[in-house]
Amino acid sequence: MYLGRHALMQRDTAVKIMRNASSDEDRQRFEREVRLGSRLTHPNTIAIYDYGHTTDGVFYYAMEYLQGLDLAKLVERFGPLPPGRVARLLAQVCDALAEAHEMSLIHRDVKPENIMVSLRGGVPDLVKVLDFGLVKSLDAASPRVTATTTICGTPAFMAPENVLGQPVDGRADLYAVAGVGYFLLTASLPFVRTSVMDTLMAHVSDAPRSFAALGFSVPPDLEAVLMRGLSKSPADRCSDAREMRNAFLACACVAQWTEEHAREWWRGHAPAREAPAKTTELRVIAVATPPGP
Repeated sequence: MYLGRHALMQRDTAVKIMRNASSDEDRQRFEREVRLGSRLTHPNTIAIYDYGHTTDGVFYYAMEYLQGLDLAKLVERFGPLPPGRVARLLAQVCDALAEAHEMSLIHRDVKPENIMVSLRGGVPDLVKVLDFGLVKSLDAASPRVTATTTICGTPAFMAPENVLGQPVDGRADLYAVAGVGYFLLTASLPFVRTSVMDTLMAHVSDAPRSFAALGFSVPPDLEAVLMRGLSKSPADRCSDAREMRNAFLACACVAQWTEEHAREWWRGHAPAREAPAKTTELRVIAVATPPGP
């Protein structure tokens, strides 16, 4: 990922490139990420501005540049988050996923690193869901790039049905959202094992450690939403992202983290603007060429 400057619009732009694709499948997946991602318009989803190839054949796409932190860095720097803030952040994630799911798209890699929080347009704690690189269309007419035998996602947040190679739908994303919530509240993962395979099998057969066992006091209503989200069977989770979103916002703790609380937090923690990486390459990628007649 690079920080560029849009030549015509004169605004900072994040640029993602694929310089050395290892296979045609990699290139197809990268282009598919752009095509599917560009269909999403919800304010909590990263906006894609443009895509194409440079003169030397590098595929790229440009998206909105965000000054903020992903949730992994947020917890790494500041520790576990207040329950009310967690509920409000995850409600926004669910809002973004709801649009995708209603378009028969599932993300399949919801994790803290793929969720940004920022102060944008005067709105504090604005969430943006990133990286639909593993997104899957449930539309039967959509071409399949990923082999059906391949398990896609991040082991720490992978739903049991995905681990087992069973059919997945939007409820697999909701499982990951609940795992992200667990992490935000505790700075720990629901399952900590010594190997990737053991982690995957824990999702299938083990119960997550309780918040109390980790020494955290989590409001019972929020805990209930998260533990329901971490249910082994998709049928035991919320039926869709909107139901989960409403469940988060119905938690009493949301009143303890208001917009003013968020605004005050950002007054003291606004991130510095990042410096551009590899400026000489950015000059090539970021220059917009007007279309021909």
